[in-house]
Amino acid sequence: MPDGPRQLFDPESPPQVEVVPRAAARNGQHGFDPAVHRDTHPDVLSIGGLYEAVEGALTRAFPRHRPLWVRGEIAHLSDHRSGHLYLDLVDPDDGGGAMRGRGGVPTLKVKCWRTTWGPVRHALAKEGIELAQGMVVVLRGTIDLYRAKGEVSLVLVEIDVTALLGRMAADRARLLRTLEAEGLLVRNASAPVPEVPVHVGLVASPGTEGCRDFLGQLTGSGLGFRVSHVKVPVQGPGAPVSIARALAMLGRSDCDVIAMVRGGGAKADLAAFETEVVARAVATCPKPVFTGIGHSGDETVADVVAGRVCITPTACGQQIVALVEGWWSARVSAPAARLARRVPAFLTVAEARDSQARSRLTAAARHQLRVHRERLSARAVVLGRDSPARIESCEVGLRSRAARLGPLAAGHLGRQEERLVSWRRLLAAYDVERQLERGYSLTLTVDGTLVRGVGDLVVSQQIVTRLADGTVRSRVEGVKDAAAEGGADDTPEAADVHDVGAHGDDSGGRW
Repeated sequence: MPDGPRQLFDPESPPQVEVVPRAAARNGQHGFDPAVHRDTHPDVLSIGGLYEAVEGALTRAFPRHRPLWVRGEIAHLSDHRSGHLYLDLVDPDDGGGAMRGRGGVPTLKVKCWRTTWGPVRHALAKEGIELAQGMVVVLRGTIDLYRAKGEVSLVLVEIDVTALLGRMAADRARLLRTLEAEGLLVRNASAPVPEVPVHVGLVASPGTEGCRDFLGQLTGSGLGFRVSHVKVPVQGPGAPVSIARALAMLGRSDCDVIAMVRGGGAKADLAAFETEVVARAVATCPKPVFTGIGHSGDETVADVVAGRVCITPTACGQQIVALVEGWWSARVSAPAARLARRVPAFLTVAEARDSQARSRLTAAARHQLRVHRERLSARAVVLGRDSPARIESCEVGLRSRAARLGPLAAGHLGRQEERLVSWRRLLAAYDVERQLERGYSLTLTVDGTLVRGVGDLVVSQQIVTRLADGTVRSRVEGVKDAAAEGGADDTPEAADVHDVGAHGDDSGGRW
């Protein structure tokens, strides 16, 4: 082939290596003479020449004016801050074939310069597409050789958006079929909505326009809403997991409903709400989920599985406010209005009834007063006629009772005097003074306590003996129990007592 790349070396022939003598090497002579080498190997190329030949071959095989289409899976993506895009593409159909076994997965480096990537990215965002790792794309570009690294890459010129949209639509349809087969499309819709959902769980990014619009509807309603706001990112790599966790957390709380809102934007900005993890979190949430995502024309998978779908965050807030206002109107405002309408008529009827009752009560009172006045007059006449005879009869009865009262009182007093004499005799029989006159005595302690036995005495204790004609003060020298001594004494109790003083009767019975 005259137009094909010429053969630079024979892979079957071994390379020829010139051995440099050690003496020449020591003298600084390495044994390499370019002129001799060119004469010996006329096909030897420099590095630059080699890359020129390779680049020429690539240009002939893939002309720059004729870009080629490449299909591959994004293994790595770098949206550089300089504005350039760098991709690593691998074959999505390579499941570990021959090329992989020879040294790894064949990878194609893709570069998209800033001037090209800006319009391409804008076109993708308009269609709701955001490039991500694992996505299969069809690209159009030109082959480029980067000599500094000896790297062959593709300079991206265009992305087949139609293929991406078709694949995304297929993935979305497959996800919806899976959720429908599992019964998750209508599961959240069956969750009952409370009559008064005043405690609202909110899943939204703080400070965004959608969040402000939603909260503005609740605040402007004048109703006492309570909002539990779980702040999450609504776009980016970590957004789906954060949204799913927020839904699970609010599902375990005591909120009445959950609102998931996100303001409008490009379709790519709503990618988090198209993911399976968010769709399953919404479908399996035990609380009814209200969604207000994007604009009126946007419908995400999260909207499909949610119990209540609103076209915007503002409409979502309005729908929740409408539920509470509907309850307030039906249970409070309407009954109050009906009551306000009926009260005047009710008061009129009540006043008429009251007036009639007052009239009847006045007539009845006057009748009763007249009847009782007549009865009182009749009784006064009877009393005036019968009172002299009654008074005379009472006087006779009183004189008869007075005549009987004198003898009865005298007899009663006589009997009481006899009882008093008997009690005095009995008291005299038990008088202590009489017992002392008979020869008895009383033994007391110094504080006046009666000594009843030798157990009440201790050695050296002072005692007082009371006699008929005075008292004797003594000190106990010893105490003997008659029972313990075997009946040595004739008396039941015995004590050795030493007299220390005596007083006559003039002491008054005390010393």
